[in-house]
Amino acid sequence: MEVLAMLSILIISCGVIIIVSLCAAAWNFLNWVWFRPKRIEKCLRQQGLHGNPYRFFFGDFKEIMRLQKDARSKPMSFSHDIVPRVAPEIDQSLKTYGKNNFLWYGPRPAVIVQEPECIREIFSKLSIFHKLPVPKVRDLSRGLHIMESEKWAKHRKLVAPAFHIEKLKHMIPSFYLSCADMLKKWDDIIPNEGACELDVCGYLLTLASDAISRTAFGSSYEEGRKIFELQLEQARHIMETRHSVYIPGWRFLPTKQNRRMNEINKEVESTVISIINKRIKSMEAGEGSGNDLLGLLLESNKKEIEQGGSKFGMSMREVVEECKLFYFAGQDTTANLLVWTMILLGKYTDWQSQARDEVLQIFGKRKPEYRELNRLKIINMILQETMRLYPPGIILHRITTKDIKIGNLTLPAGVQLILPIILLHTDEKIWGDDAKEFNPMRFSNGVSNATQGQMTYLPFGVGPRICLGQNFAMAEAKIAIAMILQRYNFKFSPSYSHAPCTVFALKPQHGAHLMLEKLKD
Repeated sequence: MEVLAMLSILIISCGVIIIVSLCAAAWNFLNWVWFRPKRIEKCLRQQGLHGNPYRFFFGDFKEIMRLQKDARSKPMSFSHDIVPRVAPEIDQSLKTYGKNNFLWYGPRPAVIVQEPECIREIFSKLSIFHKLPVPKVRDLSRGLHIMESEKWAKHRKLVAPAFHIEKLKHMIPSFYLSCADMLKKWDDIIPNEGACELDVCGYLLTLASDAISRTAFGSSYEEGRKIFELQLEQARHIMETRHSVYIPGWRFLPTKQNRRMNEINKEVESTVISIINKRIKSMEAGEGSGNDLLGLLLESNKKEIEQGGSKFGMSMREVVEECKLFYFAGQDTTANLLVWTMILLGKYTDWQSQARDEVLQIFGKRKPEYRELNRLKIINMILQETMRLYPPGIILHRITTKDIKIGNLTLPAGVQLILPIILLHTDEKIWGDDAKEFNPMRFSNGVSNATQGQMTYLPFGVGPRICLGQNFAMAEAKIAIAMILQRYNFKFSPSYSHAPCTVFALKPQHGAHLMLEKLKD
């Protein structure tokens, strides 16, 4: 009898625990998808913010997806007023509700912040305004770009030496070789007399991938092709997952897409680990770490571990994630900067002529030298203006980690903030009446003068989290544009279709078709 009584008590206890757990889970779910969003909505509306009423679970998500699909369904006339196409949900929200508005990304409200002073405060308070958490299935790397607090500070310290300006000098020959390989392909295609149409997108992406392969891993593009192609495929899968509300645990379901994404991730990681292990063996054999990004990172990591112990360094897993970030971010940002620069110079041929005259005056037909890159004033202005109109990232996101007052608003923890870079870059109050026109002269006296000292130009971010690779990208872009201008004249092709879109970075949806012609000696 006693055994039966104890068994009954045990069964009842387990039942109670299960019921309590189910009730807690149900409450947490309902709080996530209904009660909390409604409380925050009331708080936002009381402060004068406007937006659509919250819809259970999806919020504005279905409408956002519809707007984005419609925007991408057809090209636009050639104009630099690209917000309606690349961020139609923000464009519509502003037109419907005015400047003080918010959107619903599923159960989470997102407040649009455009005031420069508020943006300065957001970027200065890293402990309060964090980057938006990204599920593993929706990112290509778990590296520095997603980290916060002490972990971010540790990784930033370890990665930064690899991007020091003095180290950049040793990478210039790699940029030159990668560009020379691309130009040789163009020479074989373009006739000696007359023009030839090329979609330069693929070539410039290959150039940037080749350059990052050489500078990051000391390998050629052919050796890095596997990583490059797999990362591109993974990026396409990730963009597809972003077209639905994220459901925790969904990535573990054995769907066809999930299985393929796992396969790609394993293959990329095994390839990168193989590269890292070869380098570590070389270092252990006394052959040195090398001057590429991987070697510099491993050397920096080794010193930190020797001085402070393993907790001050990175694990193999963390090194792999930083290498994956090097590879994708390094080629994607630079490739798209080059693509948009060629598109703009193909449209505004007077600026192309000025840039070419500058290149020929400084370098003639010889290869560009690092010490002379700073003399490319016109090209620097053109690149700055290109990133103003077509920044790599059109929107930055942050999230509040606690209740905080910003400007005239008091925001509760967990509110998403949308920082619309593309709107800041074309604000007529800052840039003047020609804010949506291509005018590199606005940067003739530097960025600070052009922005009137306000925080309204953020192609590489700003503050402590500013992109470490900005000098890398700008040096590569200057060399590539200079070498192209030395050899070719180019203009718009009649088949060019203006269709900016965002796939991680801002890129032309239908390619960049230009007419290229060899310059006469």
